[in-house]
Amino acid sequence: MYEEDFPIRLSKLRTQKGVSARDMSLSIGQNPGYINNIETGKALPSMSSFFFICEYLNITPFDFFDINSEYPNEMHTLIDNLKRLDKQQFDNISSIVEELVKNK
Repeated sequence: MYEEDFPIRLSKLRTQKGVSARDMSLSIGQNPGYINNIETGKALPSMSSFFFICEYLNITPFDFFDINSEYPNEMHTLIDNLKRLDKQQFDNISSIVEELVKNK
């Protein structure tokens, strides 16, 4: 499962960031085809390379494997903003989210 899901998740997160596989490879200090090789299932990253990938994507390793989180960067921003709300504001937002999820 890991070998099948990893390339798909990497491709999705990289695409959301709007960067090419080549540019990402070079940005993390690898050869130009490095990320492409991972996304096509020809290779898997070392542990240290995986951490560089997560750092580049600005996500945690947990975020990477949390396939139910479509937009981890946006989720972190939202959570950071929610922490700044007072109780009434938080309750209002919570009610809105509950209604949105219920009506989905």
